[in-house]
Amino acid sequence: MELTKEQQQILDGEKGDTLAKIMKTLVMYGETFGAEKMVPVTSKMGHLVTSFGLGVMKPVYELMDKLIADGAVSSQKFSVDPRPLDKNVPSDPIKNLVFKKFMYSAQESYDKQLEKLGLLNKNAYTCTCYLDEIGNTPEKGEVLSWAESSAVVYANSVLGARCNRNSGIIELFGSIVGYVPYFGLLTDEGRKATWVVEVKTSKTPEAQVLGSAIGMKVMEDVPYVKGLSEMIGTELNDENRAYLKDFGAATASNGAVGLYHIAGLTPEAKEQGESLIAENAKTYVIDDAELERVKNGYPVMWKDKNAVPKLCFIGCPHLTLAQLKEWTEKISAGLAAKGLKKVKVPTVLTAAPDVAEEFSKLPDAARLKATGAVLSYICPLMYMNNPLAGKMPVITNSNKLRTYTTARYYTSDEILRIITGGAAK
Repeated sequence: MELTKEQQQILDGEKGDTLAKIMKTLVMYGETFGAEKMVPVTSKMGHLVTSFGLGVMKPVYELMDKLIADGAVSSQKFSVDPRPLDKNVPSDPIKNLVFKKFMYSAQESYDKQLEKLGLLNKNAYTCTCYLDEIGNTPEKGEVLSWAESSAVVYANSVLGARCNRNSGIIELFGSIVGYVPYFGLLTDEGRKATWVVEVKTSKTPEAQVLGSAIGMKVMEDVPYVKGLSEMIGTELNDENRAYLKDFGAATASNGAVGLYHIAGLTPEAKEQGESLIAENAKTYVIDDAELERVKNGYPVMWKDKNAVPKLCFIGCPHLTLAQLKEWTEKISAGLAAKGLKKVKVPTVLTAAPDVAEEFSKLPDAARLKATGAVLSYICPLMYMNNPLAGKMPVITNSNKLRTYTTARYYTSDEILRIITGGAAK
């Protein structure tokens, strides 16, 4: 790998042993993937994926202490993924004991480490850091050092920024030294589509199922999706950004997609059109039958497959402000249509703290509270990692949560029917 004079000086230890080790790690990482050079991180802020203070992660905390002691803190302010605990989320004393004593026992001390390393503010815990309310929205062409899969795929695809699917800690190292290895999705060639996906459904597909189907088919490759913008439009408005947020999270978790192009909608597809499609690209046709096949193939991990749901999570990734308003309206109307006042399944809607704060200023906040649903900043995945929670019959409209936990997937319409008194099927 060819390094600039400054990069070589860092590697040679002229700025300290700690920065030298960080640079060496990044160089080795890059060389593994064939990178021939390092490029500057040009985004204004970073984002860390490791937000949870698991007691077993002692090497991470020792590393953080070393970085802080040596002054090797992030050159950028950063946001971080959601907190794993929230007292407002339905639980019980035994689960709480497991959470606090056996799982996230280091949360408080780890939060303090994050503050010293460069955490943006006390509210900057969310997987949707790119939303306007949070203020960590990369610009087109900026080079990032992120790891959170749903944020990386959104930044690459919807915003036109450039970032590889890094791992935790690696993304922090990039923010500290201000350089990342140049390969993969940072390159023009790496951003070309090797799959053409033709959407031929009778109506707008459920974002989570469409993303799931594409992710499982193309895996880590880049898809160029045709036919979708004819259904949802060619403007990146609030509704479409929310759709693509959920769609992208499913492609990234059900597969390993770090970038997708939507013909006529996403920025690079609008600018470059089908020139983004690589030679000999494969084709995948998605119709109603294919989506049904994919959805029917999801395994049900519950011990009793006919159990009555005990908890529902909506919002993985975190919901946008517009989605919170929409869900409030749907839940309120669904209950009213059945003569009910409260949801029949304990329901948790999740959103970034800053989004929740904005929502709290609206009349919708009181309406949602009246339904019995809870608004939380929690990471549902971290909640479900509790073995006791994993044994519960939990439902969700998140394909990411379904993939990583025992939660059972239902479409948004099915979720609405169930939590407002309908039977689960």
